[in-house]
Amino acid sequence: MESTGTQFIAGKRRSGTSGEQYSVTNPATGEVLATDTLAGPEDVHEAVAAARTAFAAWSRTTPVERSEAMLRWADILQQRSEEFARTESRIGGKPIRLSSGFDIPGTIDNVRFFAGAARNLEGRASAEYSGEHTSTIRREPIGVIGSIAPWNYPLQMAAWKVLPAVAAGNTVVLKPSELTPLTSVMFAEAAQEAGIPDGVINIVTGSGPVAGQALVSHPDVAMVSFTGSTAVGRQIAAQAAGMVKRVHLELGGKAPFVVFDDADLEAAARGAVAGALINAGQDCTAATRAYVQRPLYEAFVERVAALMDGVRLGPVDDPDTDMGSLISFQQRDKVAAMVEDARRAGATIVRGGRIPDGPLGRAAYYEPTLITDAAQDCAVVQQEIFGPVLVCLPFDTDDEAIRLANDTPYGLASSAWTSNVFRAGRASREIQAGCVWINDHIPIISEMPHGGYKASGFGKDMSAYSFDEYTNVKHVMSEITGERHKSWHDVVFTGR
Repeated sequence: MESTGTQFIAGKRRSGTSGEQYSVTNPATGEVLATDTLAGPEDVHEAVAAARTAFAAWSRTTPVERSEAMLRWADILQQRSEEFARTESRIGGKPIRLSSGFDIPGTIDNVRFFAGAARNLEGRASAEYSGEHTSTIRREPIGVIGSIAPWNYPLQMAAWKVLPAVAAGNTVVLKPSELTPLTSVMFAEAAQEAGIPDGVINIVTGSGPVAGQALVSHPDVAMVSFTGSTAVGRQIAAQAAGMVKRVHLELGGKAPFVVFDDADLEAAARGAVAGALINAGQDCTAATRAYVQRPLYEAFVERVAALMDGVRLGPVDDPDTDMGSLISFQQRDKVAAMVEDARRAGATIVRGGRIPDGPLGRAAYYEPTLITDAAQDCAVVQQEIFGPVLVCLPFDTDDEAIRLANDTPYGLASSAWTSNVFRAGRASREIQAGCVWINDHIPIISEMPHGGYKASGFGKDMSAYSFDEYTNVKHVMSEITGERHKSWHDVVFTGR
């Protein structure tokens, strides 16, 4: 059990000063993994001060210096990958196969990508647009970034927040979820071991209303980056607007999974099960609404149900386990309540829809669930469930498919399944989402951006596009003629 503290401020682990004790538990077993004291406002203030002090030097390092430190960081993560995977699995209740095959390799690749991207922060080419001046563009770091990450992918979300910020020369105070802080602190320690100076990356583990609020409202925090619910995102945006503070928001999702009648049925069914059940459905981009053209609808439902029957729930450290637990009993009970509400409203629970029997039922597990016959305005169709639940509904025409896909407040991710290039092109143009997968659902890569439309927020994680969030663009205009009286002066005075 950890006892060395879940705060990392100015290069040192320590406990918080709020006086409020808490425990990190494995939701798949109930085992207590760490106990500590949560961060309070004073801890946030110290972390921001450390980041502000470190910014003076870190922002002046050369891109190659930042890049080389990040490459060493990636090497350390690679060497410790088994330890990171084991810890990530236990704090999140996720199968070790997911942690070791997805979370950790993805994070290491992100570090290596941004190590390279740090050396490629470009603006437009210099040019004499006025004829009398040379204009150039500088990209400059913003300052101290206050980042707030969720619990569903603790390490990857920490990486998505920290990496573009520090690669661009900023410093960071990250507030991970108090449910899952352990790998975030390990991540910061690995950065320190790689030679990234103390204070560049700080971790404050506390509650949203206390530590999160203190971070968002701190006058020395130049920007807030938040991943989480749309409701909290709105609160942060409103508060930041009052302080004229930059905001990046990656919020909820309700991804449509559109299957046209010319799709490969087996590929679509497998994609739906994998896309709906990854991380027990606790994924903002998870496939949650399958719209299937009527000629394929019954066969699709039957095949998805059969595939769900074969999904193995079990201990998270067993490599044969397909799906682990939800993050908490509270989350499990929320999912169960939404499914039950749908049942009462007339929906059909084709598979699952219950807490498993036996030992798994005494932890935060919930069975893979397939729902049909739900109304389009039902909560399970419109609202984010964040659990292993797929709702399947039929459609008749291509116009109807696009309309239904766009018929939620969210717009983070989506997919379209078809063998027709024109249908694929239309779906990619007309579905309102930050990502449209064609004949797949879920894969992400470091080189491409991640972010949403509508109530799913704005701004991008990953890729070179993320530097737009974490840099200020400055225009430098240098006069080149040497003339004392410039031509534009004539509109003000003649110079005689």
